[in-house]
Amino acid sequence: MSRIAIDTNILIYNHLQDDEYKRNIAHDLLMQSPVVSSQVVSEYLNVMKRLLKISKVEILELCYKLMIFCQIKNVDKNSVKSAQQLIQKYDFQIFYAIVVAAALEAGCKIFYSEDMHNQLVIENKMKIINPFL
Repeated sequence: MSRIAIDTNILIYNHLQDDEYKRNIAHDLLMQSPVVSSQVVSEYLNVMKRLLKISKVEILELCYKLMIFCQIKNVDKNSVKSAQQLIQKYDFQIFYAIVVAAALEAGCKIFYSEDMHNQLVIENKMKIINPFL
């Protein structure tokens, strides 16, 4: 099985009560032990705090339970340098350039995201796929 990475929206959809279709797909992807960048973890925490309106401690516990299934890739100076090159080549937004750079560094073949260019192949190494289409 190829190594995969997931975007923030995949983590968030694990909690959707009103969209079973997206929740099931997100859950299946999470069970594949995906790579998640530290940038994605931070965004997940911020979004979930706004959506669920629960305490910071509860949000961190929720995050911890999800991260058990994930491989965390820290963003470092190499990720930032790679992100700069990705922006120049693909015109990504800064956030996406960083998470794509981290996924490439982790050796991922697929990056699942609802918010990026579906089917785009990055550096002839990794394909972006919207799993909800």
